[in-house]
Amino acid sequence: MTDLTGKTALVTGSTSGIGLACAKALARQGANLVINGFGDADAIEQERLELEKLSGAKALYSGHDLTKAEEIQAMMAEAAEAFGGVDILINNAGMQHVAPIEEFPVEKWDLIIALNLTAAFHTCRLAVPYMKQKGWGRIIQTASAHSLTASPFKSAYVSAKHGIAGLTKTVALEVATSGVTVNCISPGYVWTPLVENQIPDTMKARGMTREQVINDVLLAGQPTKQFTTVEQIAEAALFLCSDAAANITGTNISMDGGWTA
Repeated sequence: MTDLTGKTALVTGSTSGIGLACAKALARQGANLVINGFGDADAIEQERLELEKLSGAKALYSGHDLTKAEEIQAMMAEAAEAFGGVDILINNAGMQHVAPIEEFPVEKWDLIIALNLTAAFHTCRLAVPYMKQKGWGRIIQTASAHSLTASPFKSAYVSAKHGIAGLTKTVALEVATSGVTVNCISPGYVWTPLVENQIPDTMKARGMTREQVINDVLLAGQPTKQFTTVEQIAEAALFLCSDAAANITGTNISMDGGWTA
C-alpha cells in the first residue's frame, strides 16, 4: 500500500483510458486529484465525484487545452491555488495520426508535438519548483513502445514519444538530489480510445480489414499477443510513487508484452 493522503496528483488526459485508471489508482490511496481532458461534461463530473468518493479527498477538473502554453500555465495555477502545488505529475495526454510522411498534414504534426511532448515540458517546468521545495515529488510520463522503436506512418507520434523519453532522462538528472524522481512507462498497445480510433486510418493506409489491423499490425510486435491493460499501467504508476521506488529515476519501463525485446 502507498499512502498518498495529503498529496496532490495532476494527471493529464485523465477523462478516459490510461489517465483515468491512474487517477483512480491514486485516489484509492487518498490523493487529491486534478484531472484534465475533453469529453461529455456530465460524464466528467460523474468521474470527478467518483474520485472524491474513492479518495475521501478532493478532486478538481481542469478543462484547459494543453496544446496552448498559456492554458497549461492556468491549469497549474489552479492546482497551486486549490492544493498548494502538485506532488505527483502524470503526463498522459496524447493523440495520434497515421499517414505517410509525404501526406502527413503539417497541422497534425504541430498538434501532436504540442500535446504529446511540449505540454509535458511545460507541466514539468512548472511542477518542479514546488516539488524541490517540498523535497519530494514524482513525475511519470506515459510514453510508448514507440519511445524505443518505430512504426511506419507515425512520424509525429514516434518523434514525440522519443522526445518524452529524452525529456524524462534529462529532468531526472537535473532533480536527482532533490527527492524528486522522473520516469516514463512505455506500454505497447493498450485497448483505449486512442488505439481504437486509429484503426480506420491504419485500415486505409495499409489496405487491411479491421481484424487484420488488430492481429497483424497492433499485436504483431507483442509476443504475448495480449493488449496491456490500463489497470496494469496504473499499478506501475502507483509503484513509482511508493517509497520502494525512491531510487528509480530516469528509467523507461517497458510494458509492451515483449515488443521491444
